Amino acid sequence: MPALDQCGCPYCDTGSADRESPEKGQPEPAWLTHLYVCRSLSTYRIAGQAGLTRQRVTSVLHAAGVAVRPRGAGRPRSAGKSGDLAGLSRIVRELYVDSRLSSREIAVILGMPERTVRDRLRMDGVATRTRGGRNREDRDTVPAEVLDLLYTRLGMTAAEVGKRLGRSANFVLRSAHALGVPVRSGGAVPVPNPGEIELVSALYGDRLIDEVLTAHGIARVPAGGSISDRFPTPVPLTTPLVKDLYWGCGVGLNHIELLTGQAAQTVLGFMRRAGIPLRPPGGRSPFLRRWRRAPRVSTTADVSVK
Repeated sequence: MPALDQCGCPYCDTGSADRESPEKGQPEPAWLTHLYVCRSLSTYRIAGQAGLTRQRVTSVLHAAGVAVRPRGAGRPRSAGKSGDLAGLSRIVRELYVDSRLSSREIAVILGMPERTVRDRLRMDGVATRTRGGRNREDRDTVPAEVLDLLYTRLGMTAAEVGKRLGRSANFVLRSAHALGVPVRSGGAVPVPNPGEIELVSALYGDRLIDEVLTAHGIARVPAGGSISDRFPTPVPLTTPLVKDLYWGCGVGLNHIELLTGQAAQTVLGFMRRAGIPLRPPGGRSPFLRRWRRAPRVSTTADVSVK
């Protein structure tokens, strides 16, 4: 029997050369214990070297009195690693929060998988942004004073304002709705009482929409600010809610965005996954047609938060 060193393992005898491992398929407890305890290999790697199943390796280690770590615990790490991890967390947070880089961009810079970046952010309590065209947090809006000057006081159309700013007309209208700027239902201003509509107030003032929001317990959030400002946490989408709003109330995807804080593209993706059909393209939504037929009342009053 070879002499045992301080750890009690014959394979760690420093006075002789490394002993050869047993033949594959031979579950020698001392050798498996050496690989697991002394070399800190996982049961998966030991199973590959020993030609055994992981379950067999675990069983032999248990029989030898070795405390097997829970799955996912990983190998023992030196005390110096904690400082490295703290530094990594700080770098990831600065790149993501301060520099507004995406998790994919950070992964390329740090040379790690994107999933690791997002896991690190979640572990540090950093709320991750949605991605791509559905990103609510990175959306910008036309400044309210610019909209007031160009659209309201000078009477430009949304297309003209967008051309002046290098943006689309839809972007200008979406900014106006988010900021609570009354939007003209026609193009220019020439006729008196052009039928201005502050869309958020009009949505909340609709009887059908009001009933649906009440039934689903959804608060009314006044206009003013970007979508992420109005809804720091968007309303969760459910199939009954989307069906009630889209088909029951006849609102459009952008209207659901204004009511829930979920981006219109997110709503569209949810409807496709839930099998909720879309109305044929073209024309105004049933809500807008219903609003235009209704007697003209002021819709610019502040919406009370319920």
